[in-house]
Amino acid sequence: MTHIPPPAEELRLLDAELWQLDARRAQLLVRRAWLVAALQQNWQPKWQPPQPTGPTPAASPRPEASAPSVQNVLLVLGGVLLTVAAMVFTLVSWGHLGIAGRALVLGAVTLAALSAPLPLLKRGLRSTAESVAGLGLALTVLDAVALHGAVFPDTPGAPYTAVVSALLAGLWSAYGLLPPASALRLPRPAALVAAQIPLFFWAIAADAGSYGLTAALLVTAGFDTLVALRTASRSLRVVAAIGAYGAGGLGVLAAGWLSWAASGPSAAARAAALLLLASGIALAAAWQGGRTAARGNGQALGLGLISGLLVVVALGGTARSLLPELWTAPAHLAFGIALLAALRLDRLPETVRRGLAWASGAVQALALLWALPVVGVVVLGPLAWASRSWTGAPSDARTAVTVDVAWPPHAEAVPVVLAAVAAVLALAVRDTAWRPRATAGALGLAWATALTLPAVLELSYFAGLLMQSAATAGALTAAMFLRQHVTALVLALVTSASLAFLALASQTATLVVLSGLIALFTAASWRLARFTAPAALVHGAALAVATGAAANWSPPHTALLVLVVPAAAALLAWRLGDPRATVPVEATGAAAGLLAVALAATDLPLLATVLALCGVITAGTAIRTDRRAVGYAAAALFLAATWVRLAAWAVDTPEAYTLPVTIPALLVGALRHRRDPRTSSWTAYAPGLAATLVPSLFAAWADPHWTRPLLLGLAALVVTLAGARHHLQAPLLLGGAVLLLDALHELAPYLVQVTDALPRWVPPALAGLLLLALGATYEQRLRDARRVRSILTKMH
Repeated sequence: MTHIPPPAEELRLLDAELWQLDARRAQLLVRRAWLVAALQQNWQPKWQPPQPTGPTPAASPRPEASAPSVQNVLLVLGGVLLTVAAMVFTLVSWGHLGIAGRALVLGAVTLAALSAPLPLLKRGLRSTAESVAGLGLALTVLDAVALHGAVFPDTPGAPYTAVVSALLAGLWSAYGLLPPASALRLPRPAALVAAQIPLFFWAIAADAGSYGLTAALLVTAGFDTLVALRTASRSLRVVAAIGAYGAGGLGVLAAGWLSWAASGPSAAARAAALLLLASGIALAAAWQGGRTAARGNGQALGLGLISGLLVVVALGGTARSLLPELWTAPAHLAFGIALLAALRLDRLPETVRRGLAWASGAVQALALLWALPVVGVVVLGPLAWASRSWTGAPSDARTAVTVDVAWPPHAEAVPVVLAAVAAVLALAVRDTAWRPRATAGALGLAWATALTLPAVLELSYFAGLLMQSAATAGALTAAMFLRQHVTALVLALVTSASLAFLALASQTATLVVLSGLIALFTAASWRLARFTAPAALVHGAALAVATGAAANWSPPHTALLVLVVPAAAALLAWRLGDPRATVPVEATGAAAGLLAVALAATDLPLLATVLALCGVITAGTAIRTDRRAVGYAAAALFLAATWVRLAAWAVDTPEAYTLPVTIPALLVGALRHRRDPRTSSWTAYAPGLAATLVPSLFAAWADPHWTRPLLLGLAALVVTLAGARHHLQAPLLLGGAVLLLDALHELAPYLVQVTDALPRWVPPALAGLLLLALGATYEQRLRDARRVRSILTKMH
């Protein structure tokens, strides 16, 4: 019978076998290494070269430049020097030769330079062949310059340059396509560089003007684009791309300037044709790039974006020449929105469609930037009424928002722009990732449209108030029932603040608007309490101040009305029960309380009343189990109210201010010490005792009468005896110290008289005797001091 061990035992056996195999393998590897080293030491060659007896030469330094690098540098330098020599010969020695000699020299040198690379390529000297070919190409340029000076001196420069550059481009291209010279990399890129010149100089020669020069640049860019898209040579693609972006960029800038400076529809149409040509070139390049390599997607996206923007600029510039200036921005926006139709063209690559969509978004963003100043004036302009409150209702809504700022020009089209972009965001964006942001943006733009309409249409002041009130109510409703509650809530808060400032122009409008805002935000608090309840309290504080001002109350009397807000906040925080809503409500109530204190600061009796009422509200809040710590604030408010009341009564006795602190502090300390006997007397009683004893001691030292020092001494004696009776360190030391200082104050006049009556030598003698006595009983005094310290340490 076969014995099968348990899995754990079998795993242990396998691990042991593997360990033994590893150990054996390591031994064999060590033995092999030793054998190899022994064989290498025992093997000696039959003949060894003689060893040098002198010092060992240093190792050869590592070359700093590789052989190909040195070769390329030498070839480039050689070609440049030969080119310089040819230029010197052409410019200096040319005049010493006749026509035949000149032709012979030019032809011979150029043919030699262009023919030499062919045998060099057969021998494999490619770098040398490239250098000589570059020299030959440079010589052809010098030949053209020399021919102009000698044979065609009367020919204008522009047409001659156009013809020669075209001929050179064709010559170099044909030279590079020859089978023997096809391996050369320089001729065809050089031919493409030369091909950038002819059209531009033909336009100059033909006096084509700005439009012709711009067209020449754009056609050249189109030719470069075609070469970049069709050629397989990397060097040609790079040169063509550089030419396309360079010439195309200059052409686009020139066409844009021509569109902006167009004086009529004809000029604008010609500039638009140039811009559409540039757009077509960019679109063709984007289309081809989007259909081929995936790595070109970024470039295709950018070209699609540029193409869309150029279409908008072209059509918008034409519309600007036909329409009033007021509709310039809406016209551009309309063409930008029209680009979104490209999203439905399935024939376009996805990258190109996204580029056109980004172009549409860029146009809409620019349109919103154009409309932003009007929205800012409408929202922030009413802030100026804070310094002009109740000076009279303005004539219309535009005057109401332009108290301190100017109305932007051509603002009548702003609502159209805002509404159009809002409609696009609401209807065109279907992507699930972007849909929430688009909805929030549409909501904000609809709000901005409603806010700007009264000022744009110059409606009446009260119509503007009604429109802003409706916008506030709509935003709050959206915040309660839509998912975009944060955006809608922010819009509601901003609108309510702007509306409140706008209503300051009229007393009646202020009271009515603030009352309406309180009701509106209170009604919305059943779902958004942590945001709308504080807003309702803020508007309530504003209404209280406005009501007091309307009743011709002084600010201190108005403060009593403002205290309704902290009281309401305390009740509301108790009823809510939600910590997220309770804290903002209580913070708003505290701010309203501070406002009431600031309003009552000029009338001490009323300030004392306000502080006491604040203490009552705070004490009521401290009843809640989660707000016990607020009781300290209530005590501080009551104390401050007491002090202010005493100051109003012109009471200058310090005990009147300190005893209201000392008595509650001692009671609290006694309760704490009773609950926890381990509490130190310095923690329980020292603050309360010091609050009265220390100020009274300072007052006693400055008091010439005997009543205060006597009463202070008696109080300090009672405190000292109580500390000794109950073994409490703080009362014993504080009372004793105050008693001693009070006694010294009473004995000070007599001590001064005794000191004046004694001879001069008596005080030093007494001091010396005291020191001798202390020294004689030093050990005993130390023992007594240790005993006193141990007694004090045992006290609480």
